[in-house]
Amino acid sequence: MVVHVFVSFYNSEILVNRFIRLNLIILGNNTYDSVSQMSEERYAYILVEHEKWWKNRIIQSQKGLNTQAFVRKGRVGPKDAKTLLFYVKLPAGEVRGYGDFLERICGTTDELWNMHGSETVFESRDEYDSFVEGRSRVTFIRFKNLQELDKPIGWKDFSGTLGIKKMPNGGRYLSREIVNSLARMEL
Repeated sequence: MVVHVFVSFYNSEILVNRFIRLNLIILGNNTYDSVSQMSEERYAYILVEHEKWWKNRIIQSQKGLNTQAFVRKGRVGPKDAKTLLFYVKLPAGEVRGYGDFLERICGTTDELWNMHGSETVFESRDEYDSFVEGRSRVTFIRFKNLQELDKPIGWKDFSGTLGIKKMPNGGRYLSREIVNSLARMEL
């Protein structure tokens, strides 16, 4: 696929870099065939994150942890998606980053901690146990290539694009069209 980019010489390097990065959000590293086969309505999934965990996630990414796991209490989260977007709860109330969805794994708290505990934001097994609050089953949403947006997308723009008044705590699927609209906001 050939993509033509026309930019002015003023700030052209910045615009080209953003264009390339936004194409990675929209197209990813997959071939056109595999992307085109994905459901347009389940192209991306928005996860709701606390500020504390988002900061830990960014630190891990900066330390070189490429594959990470987002822990959910119960069986909630995407089964299939291309991209994950991270919405940081209030008081921030903004989309701060994205990553490439790998898989959703459901299992016992012990089983998943033993397999993927090092990919989570938790510094210890005790912190993980405190988070899951005694539940016997949890879900790990695994992803790679976490990227922080240069310009976060605020609640007003985000909610207007989605046509919602309140962010669902469980997250939600986003269509390719919505993701493209959000990506254009980041320019």
